[in-house]
Amino acid sequence: MTALEVDGVALGIESFGEHDAPLVLLAGGPTMLSWPDALCARLAAGGRRVVRYDLRDSGESTTADPRAPAYTLRDLAADAAALARALGGAPAHLAGTGVGGMVAQVAVLDHPDAFRALTLVGTRPVAPGPPDDDLPDHDRATMDRLFARAAPDWADRAAVAEFAAAGAEILGDDPGTARALAARVWDRTPGTAPPVHLANQLGLAFAGLDCAPRWRERLPGIGVPVLVVHGRRNRFFPVGNGEALARAIPGARLLVLDGAATAIPGPAVDEVAGAMLALG
Repeated sequence: MTALEVDGVALGIESFGEHDAPLVLLAGGPTMLSWPDALCARLAAGGRRVVRYDLRDSGESTTADPRAPAYTLRDLAADAAALARALGGAPAHLAGTGVGGMVAQVAVLDHPDAFRALTLVGTRPVAPGPPDDDLPDHDRATMDRLFARAAPDWADRAAVAEFAAAGAEILGDDPGTARALAARVWDRTPGTAPPVHLANQLGLAFAGLDCAPRWRERLPGIGVPVLVVHGRRNRFFPVGNGEALARAIPGARLLVLDGAATAIPGPAVDEVAGAMLALG
C-alpha cells in the first residue's frame, strides 16, 4: 500500500497484478478494504492490473475534517478519473461499492474518456438521504436496531471491531469478517482522533457531502458496458435499488447474489470476478 498524489490530493492505493495489464480501478466504500482481498487477487489472476483506493477522509488518502468535508461528490468523481490517468491505465474499468458506487456513476458520466467499463456493487442511483419515491429506502427495523446501539470508544480498537461485528450481524453480513475488517481499517486510520476513526468505520463524511446536482436522469447516457451487482438480502440499500440502476443504464447486466447482504461474501467472489472479467 502507498499513496499517490493526483491534482494535489493524496490517494491511498494498493496494486495487484502485472503493471502493463488492463486496469481495473476499485473505488472504496469509502475505504479500499471494502473490496475483498480475494476478489482483487482473482481479478489479477484473470489478467488485470487491479488498483483499489481510499476515498478522501479514509485510510491513506487526504484527511482534513470528515465532519465538514470541503469537497463535493463531483470532486471525488474527478479523483477517480485523475487516478486512472496517473496510473497510465485510462480508459479503465471503474468499480464502486456502496457510496463508492455513487462516485463511480458520476465519474463515468462526467469523465467518459477515462473509463471503458463500469461495475456498481450494492449502491443506488441517488445521493445519501431520502430516496426517490420509486426506490426502496433502508429497512426501517434494521436501521432502528443499528442506531439503538451505544457507540463504542472510537479510540479503542477492540471495541470498534466488536461494534462492527454486531452491526454486520444486524445487516445480514458475516460478523467474523466484519470484525477483522474493522480492525484492519482501524490500523490504517491516521491519528487517534475519534471523529476520524468514526468516519473511516462508517463513511460518515458522505453525510455532509454536497452531492448536487442529481445524476439519475443522466444514467441512460452511459455508453460503456455496465455490471450491477446487488445482494438480495441487502437491508441497507434493498435490491430494488440495483434493479433500478440496471433498468436505467442501456445494456446493463444485473447480477443478484442470493446469499449476500451489503458485502461480497467469500463464496460469491468467483462469480463476481468472472462477471467483471467478462465485462472488460
